[in-house]
Amino acid sequence: MVYILNIETATKNCSVSISANGETVAFKEISEEQFNHAEKLHVFVKNVLQEINIGINQLSAVAVSKGPGSYTGLRIGVSAAKGFCYALNIPLISVDTLAVLAAQIKINSGVIVPMIDARRMEVFTQMFNVKHKAIAAAEALIVDENAFADRNENIHLVGDGALKCKTVLNEDKFVYYDANIYPSAKEMSILSFDKFQKNEFEDVAYFEPYYLKDFMLTTKK
Repeated sequence: MVYILNIETATKNCSVSISANGETVAFKEISEEQFNHAEKLHVFVKNVLQEINIGINQLSAVAVSKGPGSYTGLRIGVSAAKGFCYALNIPLISVDTLAVLAAQIKINSGVIVPMIDARRMEVFTQMFNVKHKAIAAAEALIVDENAFADRNENIHLVGDGALKCKTVLNEDKFVYYDANIYPSAKEMSILSFDKFQKNEFEDVAYFEPYYLKDFMLTTKK
């Protein structure tokens, strides 16, 4: 049995799951504005291990959502994942955060466009087909009325960055979902198991989160 610990902290959702051969068998998560991931994460890991009654030394690998997303959230998740892998001498797997978010919905036609809020009218986004395969590169997009003007099919917008787009992206082709849908470790299971089977592992010493854009430090006026 291949047990993988999946860690998702790229947004305000602190999420942890255990998968067995690609199937989620335990998960725990909480969404908080305060971003208390550092104090919640290790407690959640303990909880999911206890839920299915396995020891941490029975893990085959650790998977982490690599971004894009919150700088602080990503660093907390990646640091924890690397720590587990180093201590247990097991592989590290990285999973695209936008792919995890896209996996939250199922469609029969059109495209899926997950959106993670990046402040103001900017979002981290990418386009996926009905089979959840990426058909465009991830980007930091400043949304205006011309966004996706070249697409004629239905565009399914999902994530905490989507709701703010309603005022400018209001054509019938845009389909909106619950604004409280965040990337979840529950959807990481099949993605991380697929990478495990293909031996697509990261270098534990040198792996860094995918921030997509440079960090900008601002001060209060």
